[in-house]
Amino acid sequence: MNALARQSTVTDLIEEYDQKRAAIDAEVRSFEAAYTRLEMAACIQGKFVGPVSQHRPYVNADSLKRNLCKSGWKAIYDRLQIDRIASARDRKLFDQTVENPPDLTFDNAKATFGDYLERPRHHILRGLAEVFADLDPAYKSHSKVKIGVKGLPKRVILSSFGSYFGTYGRDKLRDIINALAAYRGQPLMDHAEFSAIEVAHRAGDDAVLDGRAYTSQPRYGKTDEYHTFDRGLTIRKYGNGNAHVFFAPATLLDINRALAEFYGEVLPDAEEEDTQKRPGTEIAKDLQFYWSPSAVIDKALDQAGIYRPSDYSRGSTPPAHRVLEPSCGDGRILDALTARGCRPFGIEVHPGRAAEARAKGHNVLTANFLECPAKPEFDFVVMNPPFYGRHYLKHVRHAMSFLKPGGTLVSILPATAWYDHGEIKGDWQDLPAGSFSEAGTNVPTGILKIRKPAEKDHV
Repeated sequence: MNALARQSTVTDLIEEYDQKRAAIDAEVRSFEAAYTRLEMAACIQGKFVGPVSQHRPYVNADSLKRNLCKSGWKAIYDRLQIDRIASARDRKLFDQTVENPPDLTFDNAKATFGDYLERPRHHILRGLAEVFADLDPAYKSHSKVKIGVKGLPKRVILSSFGSYFGTYGRDKLRDIINALAAYRGQPLMDHAEFSAIEVAHRAGDDAVLDGRAYTSQPRYGKTDEYHTFDRGLTIRKYGNGNAHVFFAPATLLDINRALAEFYGEVLPDAEEEDTQKRPGTEIAKDLQFYWSPSAVIDKALDQAGIYRPSDYSRGSTPPAHRVLEPSCGDGRILDALTARGCRPFGIEVHPGRAAEARAKGHNVLTANFLECPAKPEFDFVVMNPPFYGRHYLKHVRHAMSFLKPGGTLVSILPATAWYDHGEIKGDWQDLPAGSFSEAGTNVPTGILKIRKPAEKDHV
């Protein structure tokens, strides 16, 4: 009996990659020499009469090295079982990146995959939040996913479900099932389960994924049996190409628990009535500080229309916009505004953070923004106000009075501001799930853009 092969570690895979990469040039020369010997085998005393194949094969060493690098990255991805941890969005991003991957080194592999291994639970929960947030606004609501709150939909509608109508709905179903499978520790969805769903639908039935097997109609004297896992889902397909996915009570509870764990029971997105008994003054609530990650800042400035100097044509001078940032914290948004050629001004109530921002060279007033008299002299307001309950409303409404006519306000807000409260209007853009994870909260967030009417708009 053959001995079982030893399971390779990441170091083993990278060593194999390094050895094979170093040998590729010699392997190409060996291949070319072998072909020459093959030609000579069909000749007498070197009398060449024609090629021994339709075309003389050509092997490019650089192409082989690219293939080897892509193969190495995929081998490490499979070895670490990243598909069991990464979100559907991250898996697609990896597939795109691996088409032109960086060099395969231990440091690069660690930088790419290390966080999945250090925080697998976070990535599994983020993946589930990403999938469900795309299905229904209720899944973006921090208040609706709290344990005990009956606000989650018991079904979702998937459009373009089935090969005739495209693969969008099937891809969404796979993402739903795989996100739940990662959370529950189940196997990921495979082709057999898709086949089971099709067999049920061809028979005019709902596809119930509860561990049962589906047997196809006899074809060519044989039948096929497709097994499912207990996913706690029922898929009902309609003639218009849509499918409804119904969640069993246990599945709905798992979704509820997973989202509640990811979003967290945190103060910033708590409803006012839930936190009235918490100790603290209005000023204490206003002191909440969740700094803005750089990716969020870039999205906010892009949405505002505050562009980078490199975005302008050569010879053009970017406008030096006057920009206000209320509750500016330690100046991260001010940093980005300055880098984009703006003249920013910050207001921060916390003396320590205001001092940090001033130490970077920013013009910052230490004061409670809500107590500052309005001066309509700014082209833009860019803000990340306190998320507490509906406390952000005071900040956004007060900030509008600092804009010139025709000016634009962009505010980072909890998703409940848009999907639940609905007290302010404008253009809304969801931020990806977990956008504020590095700042200490997973509350669903988005960016609201409001334009102050120009004076001529009133004429």
